[in-house]
Amino acid sequence: MAKMTVAQAIVKFLDNQYIAQDRKESKFVQGIFTIFGHGIAVGLGAALDENPGSLKVFQGRNEQGMCHVAISYAKQLNRKRIIPCASSVGPGAANMLTAAATATVNNIPLLLFPADTFASRQPDPVLQQLECSDSLAVTTNDAFKPLCKYWDRINRPEQLITAMLQAMRVLTDPAETGAVCIALPQDCEGESFDYPDSFFAKRVHKITRPLAVAEELEDVVNTIKNAKKPLLIVGGGVKYSGAGEIVEKFCARFGVPFAETQAGKSACKSSHKMCLGGIGVTGTSAANTLAKEADVIIAVGTRLGDFATASKSLFKPDVKIAAVNISRYHAGKMDAVAAVGDAKVTMSALAEKLEKLGYMAGYTDEITAAKREWAMEMERLAQYVYDESFTPNIKFLDERTIPEFHALTGGELTQTAAICAIRETIGEEDIIITAGGSLPSCLQRMWTTDKRGGYHAEYGYSCMGYETSAALGVKMAQPESEVWAFIGDGSFQMMHSEIMTAVQEGIKTNYLVFDNCGFGCINNLMMSNGIGNFGTEFRKRDKNGHICGDLIPVDYAKIADGYGLKSYTVRTIEALKAAVKDAQKQKVSCLIDLKVLPKTMSDGYGAWWNIGIAAESTNPAVKNACQRVLDERKKARKY
Repeated sequence: MAKMTVAQAIVKFLDNQYIAQDRKESKFVQGIFTIFGHGIAVGLGAALDENPGSLKVFQGRNEQGMCHVAISYAKQLNRKRIIPCASSVGPGAANMLTAAATATVNNIPLLLFPADTFASRQPDPVLQQLECSDSLAVTTNDAFKPLCKYWDRINRPEQLITAMLQAMRVLTDPAETGAVCIALPQDCEGESFDYPDSFFAKRVHKITRPLAVAEELEDVVNTIKNAKKPLLIVGGGVKYSGAGEIVEKFCARFGVPFAETQAGKSACKSSHKMCLGGIGVTGTSAANTLAKEADVIIAVGTRLGDFATASKSLFKPDVKIAAVNISRYHAGKMDAVAAVGDAKVTMSALAEKLEKLGYMAGYTDEITAAKREWAMEMERLAQYVYDESFTPNIKFLDERTIPEFHALTGGELTQTAAICAIRETIGEEDIIITAGGSLPSCLQRMWTTDKRGGYHAEYGYSCMGYETSAALGVKMAQPESEVWAFIGDGSFQMMHSEIMTAVQEGIKTNYLVFDNCGFGCINNLMMSNGIGNFGTEFRKRDKNGHICGDLIPVDYAKIADGYGLKSYTVRTIEALKAAVKDAQKQKVSCLIDLKVLPKTMSDGYGAWWNIGIAAESTNPAVKNACQRVLDERKKARKY
């Protein structure tokens, strides 16, 4: 028996958790992120100060930001390591709610220890307590319940034993993983208990590779065997199971082209002859063209979200879907014929069965033709420049925006040409990061990499502000690689606090801030549906009190200077390439402020997105947009 506080027991327990997959064992918990505030400082803080074991303590700057570091770290390492996060009671805990949802939506393990009010309730209401008059048992931390895959509150010290064992069950389960919340009432956090020695013994959690059962495999084989034009969709599950090479071999052997979701991109090599690039609303013309003609969709490790399926309108109404997924819930999406199992072993088993049947897809030159057409479009996007003949890619705009932006900033960069220039300049082994805004749209279409895991996107929750924190998490996960975060100016303004943690830790990261003076992606969405240029560009109030006045230029390089980063401001392709090359040589973190002309991102390629739009309006443009949406809804699958 070992007499210790709840906080001390947490630290010791975490330090003895390991995982094993494919007979390779590794330490699961690497450290802990925390901001020592009220409710956590003298409990968990004392335990970590006294004896952290081998756990490294990291100091966060914003609770959401430090959780995003932890999420990106676990994601980049294919969910094989975690860094738990601890916060103060009240606002500190509430700041982690967005991150909890981000982790759960993306099926990434995230362990949270928010401080809580007193289990005894003696001093209620304590500082930072959220009081609910209908139940004194409810606190801020109850808000985590719908956002987490497992939730618990430690009201007695002995409850910690079962709570932590359940937490590890979820965190190490590929089918069920996501956020886990263990709320720590601050009085209980410091209470002691005689914990059994067995609780602190080294635990090795086995991450297995379950093979889909024979009946399900047979159903999927029967769905595929008569397909003339199948299309395989590579989802995040392919990446996390390490099945990229297996999928590549499958597609090459049976002549099946594959397209990628945001989470699945870079699980397979972009140079593979069957790779069509991104699919759906943010997809390539190559992928979307073949998707519309496919008679079977083979969905591997994907949730089939609305962007990938174009709100279930991208495929033929009668298309058959065969799904391979570790999660039975996700495998059953869109009434799919499902094989529930690990992508790596299940795709190998499918290949063996199709091989015996002598299966081969019936494509002739369609794949080559689609890829050729997209290659020509990529050339156009790379050469897209601001000159006398310049016209914006996105046609709906306030006519004053581009000349005003150019006059204010001197910026001549187009977003698509900038992306191509960066791709040409950085290293083949470098890793890029993206999340919300228009950059994920362009990058899913345009980015190519043969580095497995070289494309890191958070698009399940599309959480703006993730990118800056993720740069630190990804670099911590793979310190041997140069890391580049692609960030819109809107995202950068939302959150860049963890730059300071990167500086503190001496970890070099690179930030590419695409400044177009606004939330360009949402501006496109609103204006394309008849709504005016309202509340999405960074403008002052005009004389009528509307936020439609002059643009507000921001010097992001000066912000970087304040953190002690090496900074650059670039307005042309030549200056951008020079800055990227110089940043590669630096030992400190770098920020490149790109002055990018609005409306120069890539546009859609034959995919529709269902949106909630006003059914009643006095604006004729909104009425017309609504009718277009209603017409498209009639064509799309209902489930």
